[in-house]
Amino acid sequence: MIRNIITTSDGSKTIQIEDWNEQYHSIHGAIQEANHVFLKHGLLFYSERYKESQNKEHFDTEPVDVAILEIGFGTGLNAFLTLIEAEKLKLNVNYVGVEAYPVAIDEIKQLNYVELISEAHDAIFEKLHDTSWEEQHEITSNFQLEKQQLFFKDIKAKAQFNLIYFDAFGARVQPDLWTEDIFKIMYNALKDGGVLVTYSAKGSVRRAMQAVGFVVERLPGPPGKREMLRACKMRS
Repeated sequence: MIRNIITTSDGSKTIQIEDWNEQYHSIHGAIQEANHVFLKHGLLFYSERYKESQNKEHFDTEPVDVAILEIGFGTGLNAFLTLIEAEKLKLNVNYVGVEAYPVAIDEIKQLNYVELISEAHDAIFEKLHDTSWEEQHEITSNFQLEKQQLFFKDIKAKAQFNLIYFDAFGARVQPDLWTEDIFKIMYNALKDGGVLVTYSAKGSVRRAMQAVGFVVERLPGPPGKREMLRACKMRS
């Protein structure tokens, strides 16, 4: 399939699969979408909810452990933004990125995320992509990364994660990634009280999430999209 590097509306680049007319990130803004969906309504939501449930003094003095599963590691944009935000929030992040078809390094080098987000983290962005797969690596003192090359249906994790970034290609081109079977795997992978966020707001996706036990809410979407979904695994 033909793959192109294109510039999205906020100036950040992404990869377009021409045959599918599908992109790795929103054409309305790759960085804007990632910040809105996965950082604001995912990481920040989870950390604030944790803060409210714990002693505030404890939260402010001791780092909080957060285990994150990303469905579609792709360009590494979500991981990069999460690493930078985790430094600010004093979070210890154990990040697992699952990707069936890793992006080629020559494509990664054409992206401009470091230039637009933080040139001080240039070496860190390279390290996210240079590290080997199927092994855990310490990217920074508070960010551990393991990249796993496998199909989403083959994820076996049980009650392992606090947060899932569900960033698969859209249901229009890969409907098999947005089924009850897949969301049951996601539900099982989360700890009680865990959260899943995705850019999708399709009714069929919401119903599939609810069918496996998630409590789902619609939220305002990123630029160019009216709504998105956040799903929570309620404590038993």
